[in-house]
Amino acid sequence: MRSLKAEQTEPTAWYGTRFRVRYQESDQMGVVYHANYVNWFEIGRTEMIRSLGFSYRSMEEQGVLLPVIGLDLKYKLPAKYDDYITVWTRINNFSSVRLHYEYEVRREDIAADKIQMDNKEVVWMTEELPGELLVTGSTQHVWVNADFKPVRLDKSVPNLYDALKRAVSIGRE
Repeated sequence: MRSLKAEQTEPTAWYGTRFRVRYQESDQMGVVYHANYVNWFEIGRTEMIRSLGFSYRSMEEQGVLLPVIGLDLKYKLPAKYDDYITVWTRINNFSSVRLHYEYEVRREDIAADKIQMDNKEVVWMTEELPGELLVTGSTQHVWVNADFKPVRLDKSVPNLYDALKRAVSIGRE
C-alpha cells in the first residue's frame, strides 16, 4: 500500500469567527455547556472554508464530504452567557486525503459597545492571539465520496484543493 506524505505540517494563519454566547448555550449558572465547544469548532471551520470561497454544500455538490475522524478538547476556563467569543481556527496538517484543524476559543477583552459584530471574520498572522484563552482543541478529517470511500481532493475537486493550498501559505510569503 502506498503511503501518502503530508504536504503541509506547519500551522497556517488563524481565521477568527466572532459571536456572543447565547442563553441556550449556557446552564443555570450562566456557564457554557461543554458540548457546545464542539459546535463552535464546526462554526470556525465552516466559516474558514467559506472565507476561501466554498461551502460544505458546494463541496457535497462536487462529490466530497469531510467527516470528523478525531476530536480533542482541553478546557482552561469557562465561557459564560453574553461573553463575546472568538473561535480561532487554522489548518495544522494538510494533504490531498486528510485535513487537520486546530482551534482556540477566546473571550474578547473589550466592551460590548466597542466590538464590531458586523465584521465577524478576521485573519490573524501571528502566534499570539488576542483575548483570554478558554478552550483549545483539534479535529482530524478525511476526504471521502458519497459512499464514504476515501478520495484524493487534488483529483476530485482540484479548485478546492488549490484554495486550501493557498490558505496554508498565507503569512509565509
